[in-house]
Amino acid sequence: MTDMTPNIPEVLAEVTALFERYEKALAEKDVDVLDDTFWNSPLTIRYAMHENGYGFDEIHSHRVRRPKGPGIKEKRLRLEIMTLGRDFATTNLEFKIRDKDLIGRQSQTWVRFPDIGWKVVAAHVSTMDKAPLW
Repeated sequence: MTDMTPNIPEVLAEVTALFERYEKALAEKDVDVLDDTFWNSPLTIRYAMHENGYGFDEIHSHRVRRPKGPGIKEKRLRLEIMTLGRDFATTNLEFKIRDKDLIGRQSQTWVRFPDIGWKVVAAHVSTMDKAPLW
């Protein structure tokens, strides 16, 4: 049976460091680091604010086209990182959108591959309107 122990300290530390590396690369538009974070596969998905990236190539194309400048994150509200065993993790960030009365949400699913290490296989970024739709 596979060990699914949650938040083994050294695994949690690894994923946390990789998440922070990705966040820094987002702010600096470091496309090499952004690309390195994601699994280079046509199966990788990233839903973003104004685009859907189906496959690594589409995700990369969106990154290259995105203008450099201040990111959308004004401040973090809550970060939750959970690891299960030594090879699976999720990250969930809630943040204040810069210059807007909106809350942003970002989630990532991470898998540790034996030959290439930790990679994001799915990601989602969205906003939450303060007024409920239903």
